[in-house]
Amino acid sequence: MRVIDNQELDMEEPLWRYFRTERFLELLQSSQLYFASARQFDDPFEGAVAVLSPGFPVDPRYAELEYGERAFEELRRLTKISCWHRASFESDAMWKLYANSGKGVAVRTSPNRIRAAAKPFRLKPEYGHEDLWAGNVKYVNLLKERLRVSMTDRFWYKHMAFAWEQEFRLAVSVRMAEEFGVQVPEHGVKVEFDVPQLIERIYLGPFLPEADATAIRVAAKAHRLEDRIRVSSMLGTPRYT
Repeated sequence: MRVIDNQELDMEEPLWRYFRTERFLELLQSSQLYFASARQFDDPFEGAVAVLSPGFPVDPRYAELEYGERAFEELRRLTKISCWHRASFESDAMWKLYANSGKGVAVRTSPNRIRAAAKPFRLKPEYGHEDLWAGNVKYVNLLKERLRVSMTDRFWYKHMAFAWEQEFRLAVSVRMAEEFGVQVPEHGVKVEFDVPQLIERIYLGPFLPEADATAIRVAAKAHRLEDRIRVSSMLGTPRYT
């Protein structure tokens, strides 16, 4: 695992990933984590170097993409990303947004665990492996600043409006593979991990159906992870006196 832009990471910082139940079970079964193409994200500002204020007139000179913009659009297709949440504690917002409104499961890990767990990624067994890049996303007020960073580094910068995500990113670029004629998936790729090494804790969502909880416990036991299961603190009993 290579760190982007020589960032100084806290290698023991807690990182969280929130899953729908079926996605988590797929991870346990396959030992593979899905990395989405940067084109698949809903964020319209992904990779932007600046943001024009609403109502800002469109200059006709910018109506067509320049070479650099076209090249970056291709790089978005060829960059596959896995997003994690940096936090010392579980997040109600993340449960709602990414774990089926609390009916899913969360995994806690750390950069050190990710580094130890990641297996060399190859598009095909006979190909050389692609580097796994990692780093914290930096949040910038793109209404006032224009980014002047490399195209690759752009994936670790986001508009300040997304600062609540507190994101840690893993990414694999398959640009060189395509340049050498390798067939590259249009969307995401699956990267193999040593799952017991990757997972420090498994948290059952506050509204997880009992059948799903049972399925997760059975799958976790098959991987000797049953002792790492916890329930969400959102299930605690509130006291008012």
